[in-house]
Amino acid sequence: MPNVIKTYVRYVDAVNRVVGRAAMYLIFAMMGILLYSSISKTFFVPSLWTLELAQFTMVAYYLLGGGYSMQLGDHVRMDLLYGHWSDKTKAWVDCFTIFFLIFYLIMLLYGGYSSTEYALQYGERSYSSWRPYMAPIKIIACIGIFLMLLQAIAMLFKDIAKIRGEEL
Repeated sequence: MPNVIKTYVRYVDAVNRVVGRAAMYLIFAMMGILLYSSISKTFFVPSLWTLELAQFTMVAYYLLGGGYSMQLGDHVRMDLLYGHWSDKTKAWVDCFTIFFLIFYLIMLLYGGYSSTEYALQYGERSYSSWRPYMAPIKIIACIGIFLMLLQAIAMLFKDIAKIRGEEL
C-alpha cells in the first residue's frame, strides 16, 4: 500500500482512539445526571433539564465512540456465517458491505450538516420546557459521523491490504 494510505490509516486510527477513549467517560457523566435527576425528583423540586441533557450526553457518547468501536471491531455484526469464514473471505465481504456504510454515512452527514446549518442560522431550540439550543449537540453529532466516515474508509483500506496479503 502507498505511504499516503498508511499514513491516513494511522492518523485516523489515532484520532478515533483518542476521541473514543475520551467519549467512554461520557457514560459516567450521564449516570451522574440521571442520579441527580432521581435524587431531585425524590427529595426536591424536579429539574427540567436532566432528562434532555442525559439524552444529549448519550448521543455524544454513541456518535463520538462509533469510529473507535468500528476500529476495534466491537460493533454489532451478524455472526451466523461470518464467524466461520477465513480472514480473506471476511475481508472480501467487508470490502463489499463497507460501501453501503460509507454511502449511509455520507447521506447522514449531509443531512446532519444541513440540520446544523439551520440550527446555527435560526438559533433553533428544543421544544421542551428547558429549551436548550440544538446547535451544540448537532455539531457534536456531525463530528462523530465524520469520524465514523473517516474510520470506514480506513477500514476499507485495511481490508484491501488484507486481501492483497499486506499488513497496514
